[in-house]
Amino acid sequence: MAERFFYPGPIDGALVHLSGEEMHHMIHVCRLGIGDRVILFNGDGREYQAVIRNIRKREVELAIESVAEVSRELPLHIHVAAPLPKADRAHFLVEKLTELGVACYQPLLTSRSVIEPRPTRLEKLRRYVVEACKQCGRNRLMEIAPPVTFEQLLIYSRQVEGKLLADPEGKTLREVFCPGWSRVVVAIGPEGGFTTYELRQAHDQGWHMVSLGPTVLRIETAALTMTAGLVLLCQQKFFPMALDSLDRFC
Repeated sequence: MAERFFYPGPIDGALVHLSGEEMHHMIHVCRLGIGDRVILFNGDGREYQAVIRNIRKREVELAIESVAEVSRELPLHIHVAAPLPKADRAHFLVEKLTELGVACYQPLLTSRSVIEPRPTRLEKLRRYVVEACKQCGRNRLMEIAPPVTFEQLLIYSRQVEGKLLADPEGKTLREVFCPGWSRVVVAIGPEGGFTTYELRQAHDQGWHMVSLGPTVLRIETAALTMTAGLVLLCQQKFFPMALDSLDRFC
């Protein structure tokens, strides 16, 4: 498979010009040259087969040879709302959610949250999404949504079919999952967990409480465990053997 590069804008002509970090990676890291073929993507769901035509000091000129609609998205729209973990754990969370096929990650502000992400931090997370998409082959970028309070999340999710909240006292994911769902919102609590009041609010609005096992999980571990379970359940044809033991984990 040809090297993949992100083009930050619409691709609607025969020639495009790539600059900045992607140009540096293409020429100085991957050491590609004139005549080499690459794949460009810009988040619109397509892959653009291109060939390097010219290399200048600050940009690369590429000729678009073909365009293909290539979807590697899940049949289930997964929206994960979770407090932003500290330091490199946030990078890990965003990278793996992208690889698993999550449609949107939204930092969640709860009563016990510690970190309120700034715009510069969110922009950094979006760059992690691009890098993960380059590696895993997704042609649509996972959205990094603005932070939301728990109360705002409850309002947003009122019309959503599947509402799942991680809670040690809940049922297994397989018990509550409905194969007919097309959209799911997942809520993960902070390190100290959701408050009793928050849990009662969610329960009153029809959220399903989901237990992720007997141990206490960190934010990123809980988010990825819930997501991986949903991926298994909504794509059963790819994981027939794994589903036999799914109840042990979710």
